[in-house]
Amino acid sequence: NATDENGKAQPIEVAYSGGKDSDVILQLAKESGINFKVIYKCTTIDPPGTVKHARDMKVEIRKPREGNTFFKLIQKKGLPSRWHRFCCSDLKEYKILDKCVMGVRREESAKRAKRYQEPTECRFYGSKKNHVEAIYPILEWTNEDVAEFIADRKIKCAPIYYDMGGGI
Repeated sequence: NATDENGKAQPIEVAYSGGKDSDVILQLAKESGINFKVIYKCTTIDPPGTVKHARDMKVEIRKPREGNTFFKLIQKKGLPSRWHRFCCSDLKEYKILDKCVMGVRREESAKRAKRYQEPTECRFYGSKKNHVEAIYPILEWTNEDVAEFIADRKIKCAPIYYDMGGGI
C-alpha cells in the first residue's frame, strides 16, 4: 500500500458502480484482508435502485466534484456521445487514492478486450502527477465465473439483476 504524509498505510480504493462485477470485487476485497475504502462516484442521474444498493452495501457515495451535475455538463458541453464521453471523465474518472481496484472484465466487450491487456496499469487523470495504479483482479473472469462466485458467496446484487428475470 502507498503511505500518506504521516507514513500511515493508505487504503486501496475499491471503485464501486453497483453492478455485479463491483459486488464481486467488494467481496474479494473483504476476503483478502486488505485495507480498502469502497467508493461509489455519483453521476447525478444514477438509477435509484443502484444508489440504494450501494448504501445497503455500506459504500461511501461521493457527489460530483466542483458542483458538477450531468445536466450542468450538458449545458456546457452538449450531449454526450460515443466520441464525446465527457460524462464519465468528468463525473466518475478521477483520482481519490493512489491505488484503485476495479471490476473490469475483458469478456464484457470487444473494446475492453482490446484495451485492457494487463491486470494492472497506471491510469492518468489529466497531469502526470495525477495518476492511479489501477488493478483489475477479475479481468480474465467469464460471465460464468462471476455467476458462480455470486452464487457461492450468496452475494446480494442490485435489484435490477433480479427484476429483469432470469437472475444473474
